[in-house]
Amino acid sequence: MGMLDFIKDAGEKLFRGRAEAQTQTVSAGAAVDSSAANNAAADAILNYIKTQNLAATGLTVTYDGATSTASVFGVAPDQATREKIVLCCGNVAGVAKVNDMMSVDKSEPEATYYTVVSGDTLSKIAKSQYGDANAYNKIFDANKPMLKDPNKIYPGQKLRIPPQ
Repeated sequence: MGMLDFIKDAGEKLFRGRAEAQTQTVSAGAAVDSSAANNAAADAILNYIKTQNLAATGLTVTYDGATSTASVFGVAPDQATREKIVLCCGNVAGVAKVNDMMSVDKSEPEATYYTVVSGDTLSKIAKSQYGDANAYNKIFDANKPMLKDPNKIYPGQKLRIPPQ
């Protein structure tokens, strides 16, 4: 997949304290222990992926606060799991890019991605992507477990749109 762009200020708020301080301090030009902050941020993303019950062999996440980039490595059992792991990395406040270095055991067609804008609903997205507003469940199911309710999406969130 390569590099995917995300909206840096949208998503799960996983970084507390040191990672946020690093971003603020680096932008102010002062020195900071970026390695510890980056490791803490990477660990927070990895733990978030695990809470979603997504697994991959050798799953590793790194984070570079200077570029707001997460990199993810490992072998996913299938394409859907790979894409969900990448979305977990990117739909985090503070992450602007995800470098997808993963591979899959079982090759399948890749999904496309859609970034939610203000006023969107899953039905509206389904209508634009599939021509059928009632196909919103396909998008909802493709984004579980990150989505818990089809009515709770937010601007800036990136969603998987599986092939028809």
